[in-house]
This record gives sequence, C-alpha cells and structure tokens, in this order.
Amino acid sequence: MATASPTIAPPTVRQTQCFIGGQWVPAQSGKTFDTINPATEEPIAQVAEGDAADVNLAVEAARNALENGEWSRIDARDRGALMHRLADLMEEELDELAALESLDNGKPISDAKAADLPLAIDCLRYYAGYADKLHGQTIPIRGNYFTYTRREPVGVVGQIIPWNFPILMAAWKWGPALAAGCTIVMKPAEQTPLTCLRMGRLAQKAGIPDGVINIIPGYGPTAGASLVKHPGVDKIAFTGEYLTAQIIMSDASQTLKRLTFELGGKSPNIVFADADLEAAAAGSHFALYFNQGQCCCAGSRLFVEESIHDEFVERLIAMNQSRKLGDPLDPATEQGPQVDQAQFDKILKYIDIGNNEGAQCVSGGARWGEQGYYIEPTLFTGVTDEMKIATDEIFGPVLSVLKFKDVGEVIDRANNTPYGLAAAVWTRDIGKAHHVAAKVKAGTVWINCYDVFDAAAPFGGFKMSGMGRELGERGLDAYLESKTVTVALD
Repeated sequence: MATASPTIAPPTVRQTQCFIGGQWVPAQSGKTFDTINPATEEPIAQVAEGDAADVNLAVEAARNALENGEWSRIDARDRGALMHRLADLMEEELDELAALESLDNGKPISDAKAADLPLAIDCLRYYAGYADKLHGQTIPIRGNYFTYTRREPVGVVGQIIPWNFPILMAAWKWGPALAAGCTIVMKPAEQTPLTCLRMGRLAQKAGIPDGVINIIPGYGPTAGASLVKHPGVDKIAFTGEYLTAQIIMSDASQTLKRLTFELGGKSPNIVFADADLEAAAAGSHFALYFNQGQCCCAGSRLFVEESIHDEFVERLIAMNQSRKLGDPLDPATEQGPQVDQAQFDKILKYIDIGNNEGAQCVSGGARWGEQGYYIEPTLFTGVTDEMKIATDEIFGPVLSVLKFKDVGEVIDRANNTPYGLAAAVWTRDIGKAHHVAAKVKAGTVWINCYDVFDAAAPFGGFKMSGMGRELGERGLDAYLESKTVTVALD
C-alpha cells in the first residue's frame, strides 16, 4: 500500500462565491470558510459562507425566473436542448472536473473519471429527453364537460446534497428539476462545494437563464435550515443521514413543503455457497470499499454462508492487502482519504468499538500514513447482529462479515434493521435469487452484481432510508404537480 507521486496537477479553483441570479457574489455577511484537501489536511480555498440573507436573495431570484423570466416562457424542447448543452460542456471539461472533485473530496481520480462524471453527464442527458414529454391526460367524466390534466413544475426547489458524490448528486437533483421546469436553490455540502460551483458556471455558459440555478455554499444549521424554512421554497430534496432528515421534516411542516429524502443504509450483501465465489468476492469488496466506504448503499453487512465463510474471508483479506492507497490525483490510486477529520475520527471510533465488542479485526484497523485522513481497508469477522458495527452506518472502509446457515434465517436477519436502501444476493440458483429479492425490504436489490446504477432505474429507500425515488421516470414525480382542468361544453 505504498504512495505514488501525483501524476496529475491540482486544478485551478475558479468559483468560490455564492451564485445568485447569474452573479457571483460574496456572502452578505462577508464570511468565508476553508474547504480542505483531505489528502493533505491543508486548505484549498476560502469559500463564501452563505446564510439566511443569501438564501433570501437566491429564492427571490429563483422565484422571478420561475414566474417572470425567460425560463417561464421557454419551449420545453428548448429546455431539453439547454440541458444537453450543459452535459456537453461537462464532457468537454471532464478531466478538470474530475481533478477538482478528487482534490476537494479525496476520491481517486480514476473513480471520478470512470464513474462520477460519466454518470452525472448521462443523468442530465436522460432527463433532457424528458423535458418535452411531460404531458397530461384527457379524462371522460359524467356530464357535458371536457376534463384534462396538466403536469406543471412544483415551483422553486431547495436541494441539499452530500459530500460523498458531489457532482453526481448535483446532476441527480438538477436533471429532473430542470426537465420539469422548476428553478433551483442548491446548498452543496460544506466539505465539498467546489464542483457544484463550477457546474453553476457551466450552466450559465450553456445558456440556462440566470436565476434558474442558484448555489449557496454554507453550513446546514444556517444556510440549509434557512432554505428548508423559507416560505418561498415549494419543495426540498435532501440526500444525507436520517437525523438531519428528521429535522428537515419538522422545519418544513410549517409550510407543508413537498419532501424527498435519499438517506443512509446498512445494506445486507448475501453470498450463498453456490455463488461464483470469485465474482462474489470481487463484487462484495467493491460493494464496501468503493469511494472509501462512503456510499449510502454500501454492502456493509456481508452475510456469508457457513460452508464457504473461511475461504471467502481469505479472498477479501488478499484484496485488502493488495489495495493501493495514496494520492487521489495519482491515476494508480485505488483508495483515497476520508472526506474530513470528523469522518476520520468517527470511523476509527467504530473500529475501536468493534474490537471492544469482541469482533476479530483480520485486516486493517488503523490509520494509514502520517498525513491525510487515510484509514486502512478494515475487515471484521465474528460479527453478530447486535454489535454496533453491524447496526450503525459507519460510512467508511469497514466491512463486517456475518455467518448464516439457510435462506429463511438470512432474510430475517437482513431485514432486522431500521434501514432499507439496498441489498444484494449472490447465487447461481435463479429461483432463490428472486425469492430473496422479493423478501428483502430494500429499495434496490442487485443479483450477482453490486452498485449498478443507471439514470433510468429508480433509486431510493424503504423505512428510514428515505422517502420517494430519484432517477428514472419516477424521479420526475417529486418535481411536478398535477392540475385538473374541467370545461363546461354547454
């Protein structure tokens, strides 16, 4: 796990201010905050610290664009063309955007280029195709009336995104909102604001009218809370953890805003003895350690059938030992640092908890290197269902392996969690695979694969893993209102 010298130069940081009504402006308070390079623990840039005053201006700009500006009159097909243009510009600047994402977030640049950017671009293009296909119905009713429905934008939407996939989460939120004709006020995570701000510049360059997209960097209790409580915001879309979602639900209740949440998980990944073990081991390793374990749908509870447990664990240990940690801007790096000090400390605390609870740490378990928020890929065996490392979302490179005996048992144990975001099953028995997929309480179930995403496939959670869905046709529902119009024909 040696560090290699960086082969890609750090990108230039250009946008650090609030983006309101097409203008780059400092926060009204004049405050700024540092965004930190997690690989070096040093500041990258000072970013405007927005709060209620900035949110007020952004909502006003978004409302004006929605009701009075060019966006309110633009043809739906032209709206889609602008979204395609934004995707084109992102593709043209893919290398720089990937480097900026890697710098600010700590993810390996190879992942940013192979996954984050292509998926973000594809999401915008997918929804661009929907812009001119949002139509209502004609409905026969009793009497001499003509009744039809219209699908209209929900209005000004507040969007709050996390730090683990900043540019991808922005695209997941912007795509359906823009296709529906909404206007946006987005608050990026304070840990990773830089690529979202750069996307704001590209949106303007693409010709998306001023005020349609507004970006307020800042903190959750100030900028985020102001956005949620604002009476001029019609909907909140939030991706993050459930405790924040509970606060948002309470704050939004005064105005009965529309809400969608994509929250955390403790996803079960089930490997049967009849699986292709080589594929299952590679897929299970990827399911947890991808993006430094900072995935809401990470397969963090790995259930392995007893008869293959020891062999399977040995495969995982070998993969951990050969995993290359290092500079995120080195294309050979497979694992970068955690996003910040808070995550770094939290993960190490859970490793201590796992050791104290009696689980066996058979790989990793410590800080890697002397600089940056790096943690060794960590693997626990001897984990039982009640241990905190098996119940709590750690959001880091810590995998818990649990033994099981039969199908009924593992389904019950997989569902014994307040979460329900994702799950996976590995088996050659297609009947068993579909049975498990039907019985597991999760919004997404992968069979003989993991982390397969596509803009056309809805994503979201059961139970405390969320409300509503993102992506696919269903992802548009949260950004549209249905209006019924009835005309008397007498």
